[in-house]
Amino acid sequence: MRLVLQLVARLLVVVALCLGAATVWATIDAYRSVDRATAASAERVSQALEALYWRELLLRSNRAREQLMPVSDWRTIETMKLISPGICVRLEPVGAFEKPLCGQSKGIGASPPWWFAATVETLFGTHAAVARSVSLRNDSAGTVSAIADPDAAISLAWRHIAENIHVALLMALAIAFFASLAIAHTLAPAQQIVTALQRMAHGQYRTPLPRFRSMELAMIGQAVGDLGERLAQATEERAVLTRRLLEIRNDERRVLARELHDEFGQNLAAILAFASMIEATGAQEKAEDEDNRKGSINADVAQDARMISQATHRIMACLRDTLKRLRHPPAEELGLEACLVSLVDSWRSQNTTQPMIQLDLQGNLADVRGAVAATAYRVAQECLTNSLRHSAAREIVLRIERRTGAENALLIHVEDDGGGDAAKVAQSEGFGLTGVRERVAALGGSLSIARARRGVSVAATIPLAA
Repeated sequence: MRLVLQLVARLLVVVALCLGAATVWATIDAYRSVDRATAASAERVSQALEALYWRELLLRSNRAREQLMPVSDWRTIETMKLISPGICVRLEPVGAFEKPLCGQSKGIGASPPWWFAATVETLFGTHAAVARSVSLRNDSAGTVSAIADPDAAISLAWRHIAENIHVALLMALAIAFFASLAIAHTLAPAQQIVTALQRMAHGQYRTPLPRFRSMELAMIGQAVGDLGERLAQATEERAVLTRRLLEIRNDERRVLARELHDEFGQNLAAILAFASMIEATGAQEKAEDEDNRKGSINADVAQDARMISQATHRIMACLRDTLKRLRHPPAEELGLEACLVSLVDSWRSQNTTQPMIQLDLQGNLADVRGAVAATAYRVAQECLTNSLRHSAAREIVLRIERRTGAENALLIHVEDDGGGDAAKVAQSEGFGLTGVRERVAALGGSLSIARARRGVSVAATIPLAA
């Protein structure tokens, strides 16, 4: 999952939690607001009745105080204006057939859902009544008792929450939207860093990155740039060392080829000459002494000499093949195209039946010489050898393509239908493929081994600038 999406998802979770906390707080505040409205209504009505009580006391001083209770005069429109909506007030002691005086509860709001009413009632219970004395100096003046109507209180709480939660929800959505934009804008340079790392994975180590505003991203970009520079230097040094190693190896191969030719070649030639002479002498003596026992012995000697000659011929043929592989390929001097044609023809002459080898040359290869030509020849030679010796291929395609333009590279592609395992071939640590990899890497190229439709495909790309 992308980092931007993870951060946005976490932000949404935080916003949802904050919104839930705001809802709970709004519910608690709505519950307390009803209690506050109840207390305020009781306070206002008690103060109004206290003024009415003392007025009646001064105007009707000849009456008993217990008869001064404003039983009938306090239920007026002015008193109802003092009572908050959804609050009911009564005066104690209660008169006969007297009902509580309630504030206007119409238009409070829509009825809340049942789950909200059940949740509030379960968590907070019912609202407590609030009592206030009409006169603190005279207890006989009576007491004002105010209590919230349960249905009206729930409706008031729901309206309070609905009004506040709409604002909170809009703010949460706005915060989530703009914060997501800010996160996406802040992490946008991460894609450039990933692209640079992907280029480094394909060998483009020196990939410049812009200077980022964020300190952390700037440090990451600097680290990526330093890593790319070190990888580029290490690759260049490795290429130089590999080229030097190949030069030393080629010199050793030349020396070894010369010593094999001079020492083994001369000794094998001498053995062959001695064997031929023994065979000729034995044949001559056999003709002269055909009738005695000595002629039979000479015939056995001649037969042994012929076997020595045959073994010597096989050793000399093997030595010639070894010398061909040890010596520098003629591609460096004769050109790549002619050497590839000769290579394919030699394999075709040795394998007259199968597999069938197809050579496909694309582009102008006339001026491809030197180390590039030698490396391409070695790649083709090694791949053909592996396909012919280690697979049951019936058809092998060798394609050499010169790509011009910005790429300016030589592509060597060998594909067979032998059904081999590309993974095992790629993991092989044999000298042949190892040497091919080293040669291609020394010239700044790349080698890939993949599964073909019916076998194994090997592709090497060598920059012609090398």
